[in-house]
This record gives sequence, C-alpha cells and structure tokens, in this order.
Amino acid sequence: MPILVTIVVFVVGIFAVPAILDKPGIPDIPLPQHPGQGLEQQTAKDSSFGPIEIVTPKETPPAPPSMARMKQQGCIADGFLSDYGENANNMAKLINRSQCYYLHRALETWLRPPDFELAQKIKARVNKQDLVYGMFIAEALDTKANYFYPPENRDFEFAKMCRDGSENKWGEHTCQPSFEKREYMLYVQYITKQAMDMGIQSFMFGQIFLQDNNDPNRSSLSAVMSSMHGYADSKGMKIVIGAQTNDIEDESYLRMFDYIEGGVGLHTDGSIESGACFSRWWKKTGDWCWALLWNDKFSSKANNVFIHLDWSGRSGDDMSTFARMSQNERFKTMQQLHAYFTSRNIGFFLPFLAPLPVDNGSCFGPKKRFYSPDNRYTCKDEETFNAILSGKK
Repeated sequence: MPILVTIVVFVVGIFAVPAILDKPGIPDIPLPQHPGQGLEQQTAKDSSFGPIEIVTPKETPPAPPSMARMKQQGCIADGFLSDYGENANNMAKLINRSQCYYLHRALETWLRPPDFELAQKIKARVNKQDLVYGMFIAEALDTKANYFYPPENRDFEFAKMCRDGSENKWGEHTCQPSFEKREYMLYVQYITKQAMDMGIQSFMFGQIFLQDNNDPNRSSLSAVMSSMHGYADSKGMKIVIGAQTNDIEDESYLRMFDYIEGGVGLHTDGSIESGACFSRWWKKTGDWCWALLWNDKFSSKANNVFIHLDWSGRSGDDMSTFARMSQNERFKTMQQLHAYFTSRNIGFFLPFLAPLPVDNGSCFGPKKRFYSPDNRYTCKDEETFNAILSGKK
C-alpha cells in the first residue's frame, strides 16, 4: 500500500499507479543506451575542462567513511569522475558549493573500463575537503574493450569474463560478468586497487545477482572482497562495499556487504509504497519483484540500506517522474523522502547528476539526458537540496 510521506505525519492511503507506469515493458534495469556508452575518451589536450596535472595521491590516508554522514549527506553523482554529461568543470564547482559528503557512483564502469587518468584530473578540480567518493562496478562489459593489465604485461580478455549465456545482453559485443571467471576476479581486483590509490572508499556492485552465485558459502566474490579490504588495510585506509541485491533475502549473504542499495518506486504525487515489491510489476505471487529495500523483509537482514531515485533511461522511472514535477513539488518530495528515510536510519541520496530519458519533457541539466540541480540549468534545485543536506527546515 502506498505511503504519502510528510514531514510531520505519515499518512497511509491508496493511490492508483500513474498511467505512465502501467505501460508493459521490462523491469527498470540499465539498458544499452545508458549514458556511459559511447562517451568519448578525453585527454588533457581535448578535455572539456582543460589540461591539469595529475595529482599524486597523498601518503596520508583519507579519514574513514562515516556511515551516518553517508546516510544523511549522500548525493548521486553518477559518472562524475567519468565525465558523464561532459560537464566535469561545472559539476566540480557544483560539488564545491554543495553540502554533499558522499558522492555515490562517482566513478562508473558501465560498458567501459575506468579511465583513472581522466578521473584524477576531474577529482583535482574539487577543492571541497572531507568527501567520500564511490565507484560503481557494473554488471555490463564490452567484450571488445582494450585495457592493459600490468601485472601480467597483457591486455585483459573481457570475453573471458562473461557469465555463461549472457553474450550480447546489453547490445552487440556486450555481456554480464561473472565472479566464477578468474579473468573477471583479476579485473575487479585491479581496478579497485587503482581506485583506492586515488582515494575512492566506497565500492558498489551492480545487480549482484547477475554477477555472483549469491551463495555465501561458495561465492568467489567473498574472496575478491577480502582482497579489497586487505589492500585497503595495507594503505591504512578504510573502505565500504555494497551491492544492488534486489530481492535476495539470505541474511548471511546480505550481511557480507556494508550496505545494500536500491530505488524508491516514486509515484507522480510523491508517494511511495510500503510493500516489499513495487506494484508496477508485482501484482500477485510469482510476479517479478523489484524490491523496496526499506521494507523489513530486506532491511532487517542488512547492515545498512541506501535508497535513491532510480533510473533506466525509460519514461516513468524514478528520475523521469521526479524531473517532471514542478520545482516546488521536487523540493517537497526530496524534503519528505529524506526525512522519512533518515529518521529510520536509512540513507537517502539526493540527485546531483543522474540520467534522464532524452525525451522526458522535463527540466534537465547539462544535456537533456541528465538531471542536475545546478542553478545554471533549468531545474534550479541547488539551494533547496543544500538546505535539506545541511539539516535546515
């Protein structure tokens, strides 16, 4: 049953699922047209944000991530360090002005291996101190990608990382990776070490049920996570590791992660639902469950839960619905959802850079396919977002 969230009182009522959400289709999972695909690699010479020297990471490790602050001051910054939106300079300025503490998914890997040289150049533009950066380890690979593996003086063979039967899942020459493949284990260990070397402290696995066998007793993922923590310890730094777990209920598996993460399931009136599965797809027992992770069925079995407005690049997803609201409705929705979740010790992240359907017919950020609250663009939610993050009423 949907919950209409307010700051003072939480009213339970019944709302019809908006017509836009009734259209048949596949679940809101990342699609081949995800904005990470097709973005041009940039160099210091042709970069939109200008040449800059790569900053060698300081020997002093960053402060340990504060889970409490991540929940209260978390911001979606999808692909910021990968230059999604080709707007890194303005995005860095937005972050510098913001009350964000945690930048969720700042470094992306969707269908493209991470470019750490580019990421360091962008990160150097941020002068705000005490930030925690996140990396998304995607469930999507380009099998023809070129990426050098120095320890063995060779290129990675991405086709050897694929989950059996997943070829061309996200389009031609793509697949879903599997931790049962040694090549993928090596790849994840390598890129996460490089990420830690530049100060990234939060790592999230996308749709882990596609990447792993989800059995804590025989999971290759647990060995990779142990290696990640071991490398962090060797550097004197602390990291947190999370995953998109959807409707996995095995408590021993969920507690392998420092956090689990998922979407809201937002209705056009700003309401959310109280059930375990979003009613857009769950009509009866046996239907596909798009899990609402704050439900006790999942949250009681996890160490921490992070919630945000999800996206798929399709009309009617969380970000599409949110961006179509008026400015006042967007503020009220963010204020109410942030208060609702954080009062329950669940993190709720505000969108500072997130994908939109290109034909959404809404306000937008640096490009029509991205949302940004930056006042230089059309949504102009910057002040209200920072007020929410700072705890101001």
